[in-house]
Amino acid sequence: MSEGQHRGQGSESAGTGVTTGALARRLGVSPTTLRTWDRRYGLGPARRDPGHHRRWSERDVAMVEEMGRLTTAGVPPAEAAHQALKLLDPGGASRPAPEPAAVPRQRGPARAAPVPSPDTFVRRRRGLSRAAVRLDAPTMQDLLTDAVESHSLVTAWQEVMVPTLHAVGRRWEEAGDRYVEVEHLLSWQVSRTLHRSATAPVASVPPSSPAASAPLVLACVPGEQHSLPLEALSAALGELGVPQRMFGAAVPVEAVSAAVRRTGPAVVVLWAQARSTASVPLARHIADTRWGVRGARNRSVVMLGGPGWAGPAVRGALRPTSLREALAQISRVRGESTPA
Repeated sequence: MSEGQHRGQGSESAGTGVTTGALARRLGVSPTTLRTWDRRYGLGPARRDPGHHRRWSERDVAMVEEMGRLTTAGVPPAEAAHQALKLLDPGGASRPAPEPAAVPRQRGPARAAPVPSPDTFVRRRRGLSRAAVRLDAPTMQDLLTDAVESHSLVTAWQEVMVPTLHAVGRRWEEAGDRYVEVEHLLSWQVSRTLHRSATAPVASVPPSSPAASAPLVLACVPGEQHSLPLEALSAALGELGVPQRMFGAAVPVEAVSAAVRRTGPAVVVLWAQARSTASVPLARHIADTRWGVRGARNRSVVMLGGPGWAGPAVRGALRPTSLREALAQISRVRGESTPA
């Protein structure tokens, strides 16, 4: 499409283009937001034909998509609008200037503080949630990667990924089945980020004890399909160079038992998201499973992860309440210093 056609000088008819409602659904924003962007920042359809509904051309759509991408990344709306206009409409002759009230105030030196403020995580969660609603996978991946690189994997998991997953899950529950695709895409992007983070472990050091050289076994209990928190633990252990065997979702009892006997793990992590899948008899069975040569038999320490284990205790089992606490407990079992 030429610039002349975009400006109404060519063959584009009033019936072509995207309606405001369709564009709002595509971007994951409300039609009111699009009208506000138009009124305040000039990010509206360049062509307006009297007597017809407003239609957004491909170039108009690209401009507001850029606006959405920038605001998702935490750029103030007025600044984001300026960048979107400059990038996609360098001349900007037909676009009205932003309202003076929309110009953001200068930020103070706290922006460069080494310890992130709660607002930092709030902005990251909002941006990630907006990208998820738009099904904007590239932006989601950029935001997740930046969160890990800026704050560490553990902090990004606890302060950004988990709260956003919970927020999207609540939105799905409140809206019926309307946001199932959003939750699935977000979960997949989080999983991809975790797997990539685990591919570059720290330099390995000689084990300080036999327990430190033994691999860990990570498995979801039978019937449990929610493996994402276990993937986060696996990724964090991978970063630390801790040997492990990750078996994933819904591992049969016989498979867990065989893995314990064959690998002799220092710790066996059993994940249960729901109380309906948590099995105390299974946990006790694994805690009693012995391995090693006759005369020098050993048992593994069992770690019960997930909200499904609320209820009867398993003697001697570890019960961490967060990823950071799980890493600390594993380090103590392996005779190592607690990770930062």
